[in-house]
Amino acid sequence: MVVTRIVANLSTRDPIALAMFYQQVFELDVPLDMGWITFLSNATSQKIELHTASEGGGGTELPVISIGVTDLAATERAVREAGADIVYGPVSESWGLRRFFFRDPAGNLVNVVDS
Repeated sequence: MVVTRIVANLSTRDPIALAMFYQQVFELDVPLDMGWITFLSNATSQKIELHTASEGGGGTELPVISIGVTDLAATERAVREAGADIVYGPVSESWGLRRFFFRDPAGNLVNVVDS
């Protein structure tokens, strides 16, 4: 058996509104909206990762998802412009990552990592 993908499902009462937030901030496509679930994607391939954790690192709350980006500063600006609150960082962690956390409009804690 080979795992071909792992998908994060973010809980929200309004899937399309939350999808529009992620589309705006991360420049994602919306290939499918079924009302109760909205898919977001891009053409980039990714490696498969699944993390298990007791905290978010450095004593922080555990985010529901981590998103790697190529320009952390630009992403931070986009998150702020979209009206979300940065709740941690940006910070260079002792283990080598530069990152920040924000709460999306549905209250999900998201970790954004410079990759």
